[in-house]
Amino acid sequence: MNNPVKVLIVDDSALVRKMLQEMLSSDPDIEVVGTAYDPYDAREKIKQLHPDVLTLDVEMPKMDGVTFLRNLMRLHPLPVVMVSTLTEKGADVTFEAMALGAVDFVTKPKIDLTHTFEDYTQEICTKVKTAAKVTRQMLERQYQRYVAGKEVSQSKAPAAPATTQKTEQLSSQPIQFNRRHFKTTDRVIALGASTGGTEAIKEVLQRMPANAPGIVITQHIPAAFSLPFAKRMDTISEMSVHHAEHRQLIIPGNVYIAPGDKHLRVGRDGARYICLLDDGPPVNRHKPSVDVLFDSVVENVGPNAIGVILTGMGADGAKGMKAIQSIGAPTIAQDEKTSVVWGMPGETVKLGAADYILSIDKIAEKILQLAEK
Repeated sequence: MNNPVKVLIVDDSALVRKMLQEMLSSDPDIEVVGTAYDPYDAREKIKQLHPDVLTLDVEMPKMDGVTFLRNLMRLHPLPVVMVSTLTEKGADVTFEAMALGAVDFVTKPKIDLTHTFEDYTQEICTKVKTAAKVTRQMLERQYQRYVAGKEVSQSKAPAAPATTQKTEQLSSQPIQFNRRHFKTTDRVIALGASTGGTEAIKEVLQRMPANAPGIVITQHIPAAFSLPFAKRMDTISEMSVHHAEHRQLIIPGNVYIAPGDKHLRVGRDGARYICLLDDGPPVNRHKPSVDVLFDSVVENVGPNAIGVILTGMGADGAKGMKAIQSIGAPTIAQDEKTSVVWGMPGETVKLGAADYILSIDKIAEKILQLAEK
């Protein structure tokens, strides 16, 4: 970068402010221009210091982070990385912040960081530099979607709670992995995402009917957040959304989201597709990894698959999309305009692995068209 990214740290904890300042200042491409102890202090510092990116605490006195973010996105959109607690409440607030236009989030740094300090520093520095590339236009579009969604939800009567599909008990016989594709008309949609993906996935699932083909999803997300994310998606989709379990049957009308600390694979039990959870090492520095999911789809679903890659930082999933395409299954990548970060879909396009490059609002329709063929 020619000029360092100017960051304002907003957190009510003096210790956390000091830790974040130390971490971010260790990167020569980042300049911490100031810190603020609450949203009112932050408002004045934004006027004085003109930061490129904010790190914003979720829970603060006087005004919580989401209320401040809502005002910020309405009046003066800035890229924001949320700093969230590892609790279900923290997860819910963080997802609300992502809906409002926050670019990404990190979990709250722990005081005892001796063995993870370097990894955490790398994570937050990378996310801040990525956030700096997000345009004001993108933030404004996301906020307008949020407002429109709120208006629609307020005009509708409360929906009935989604029914939970019971997991069929499966045989304990070992699963055979091979390249022979069974005669079955069942489609499996394999979807991967990272930065900005929680909202992009919501955009897709909101448009899928209750009888859509089974969907398996790998989203880069902390382990404590994947279950709340699955629950959140279950409330907005006509499909039943699950936090994937080992050997869970994949059937139409259901969505399976990878736990945040396990790889999700698609396996076989006879002619049936099932979820397999894998506690192996990270792949492409991620666990769960999109490439791990996509490779298993190539192995066990073949041409019955549809590969989809959404917004995300890095290249995880691009090679997997190429592999899916090479066996005759269709592939879809989110376009640059509607992606928060055009990393993973962009790398897919560079490889020539995207049969269709579409805006996020067109992807569900294309999936359904392809599934009918």
